[in-house]
Amino acid sequence: MPIYALGAQEPTIATDAYVHPEAVIIGSVTIGSGSSVWPCAVLRGDDGEILIGDDTSIQDGSVLHTTLHLPTTVGSRCVIGHLVHLEGCRVHDDALVGSNSVVLHDAVVGQGALVAASAMVLGGTEIPPGALAVGVPAKIKPDRADQDQIRMGAQSYVERAKRFASDLRRLD
Repeated sequence: MPIYALGAQEPTIATDAYVHPEAVIIGSVTIGSGSSVWPCAVLRGDDGEILIGDDTSIQDGSVLHTTLHLPTTVGSRCVIGHLVHLEGCRVHDDALVGSNSVVLHDAVVGQGALVAASAMVLGGTEIPPGALAVGVPAKIKPDRADQDQIRMGAQSYVERAKRFASDLRRLD
């Protein structure tokens, strides 16, 4: 797996985290215990820090970046779906960001909130805890996030990472 230091900026990855061999991790990136980073995901901590909590999945093709002044922070037990772009934002614990969504500078996804697939969360937007955000630009629907869906999604990726860590083998 390509894991790179950039000058003095080096990734810190928990020993029990799973990083797929085709994910790319660069610079100031911290990945917590039980978390997973899947194929073709890129976490590029060159301008600032990327912090990933415990038991969080960063799924296939997602891109996480920062700005000079805003880190990108993803809490624990989060699901970051396929092809998500996060940049200079904060995603609190137990949240789900659906496939193909974009969450931009200084946006906040509250605890237990759900960003629907293909939503665009504009910079500075605050999605309250437990809310659902849908559309382009995202419209907020209070208290509509499905907490069971988020919890089951996060747990399924913790288990999936264990399977991949023990059973994945390249055939070519």
